[in-house]
Amino acid sequence: MKSLSNDLVLRPRFQHHLNTSKDIILDKFEEINKHPFLVNRIDDHLFIKFEQGFRTLWTPELHLELYEEDNNSCRINGLFGPSPTLWTFFMFLHFGVITLFIIVGIWAYSNWSLDKPIGILKGLLVGLIVVWGLLYAFGRTGRKKGEPQMKELYSFISEVINP
Repeated sequence: MKSLSNDLVLRPRFQHHLNTSKDIILDKFEEINKHPFLVNRIDDHLFIKFEQGFRTLWTPELHLELYEEDNNSCRINGLFGPSPTLWTFFMFLHFGVITLFIIVGIWAYSNWSLDKPIGILKGLLVGLIVVWGLLYAFGRTGRKKGEPQMKELYSFISEVINP
């Protein structure tokens, strides 16, 4: 299994081909009880996260999906991401800022075409761009702070898959 690259994208993904049956791998993950990891299985999906005492705002989770290729081999697709609650809230904030930007932009254009003053509206547009930039910086900071735990999760699955 190769290691993660140093260049982590927003929701890093990886894929591995194993010469082991999917059921054997799923059984290994179900049997393991290693502190501080929690493993939940739903069909061919594994959700691995940290126990409550080890979670922070930045703590990532890992979703593994296993595909049977033939009787003696399988493929694992992995996806790192933030907690689903945090991800949903963060996307809500992004869409809110974008929606406000479009509304204020339309309002500013309407006032401009009617020869009304638009100074305050220009300020609002610039302010929304600044807020959007801050959200981006906040996300990059979170990803950077979650990177050590992401590597812990990856090491954990490497130990289970390749004992």
